Amino acid sequence: MKKSILTLLLLFTISIAFTGCREEKKTPEEKIEAAIDEVKKEAKENSEELADDVEDAIEDVEDEIKEAKEEAKKDK
Repeated sequence: MKKSILTLLLLFTISIAFTGCREEKKTPEEKIEAAIDEVKKEAKENSEELADDVEDAIEDVEDEIKEAKEEAKKDK
């Protein structure tokens, strides 16, 4: 009796180990949808970084223009 219970327990443990950790297979549509979502996310993150870079560049140009105007006034 003890051996049969241990055998059933061992089989149950093995079956859980092989079936419990499997990932579900995604359909091609789900894979495409996930890829599109990832691209959208990355594009949004990159666009925010690019916008910050552009704003910084504009501020730098404005500063350079102000400095050039001040130097031009000094030269007169």
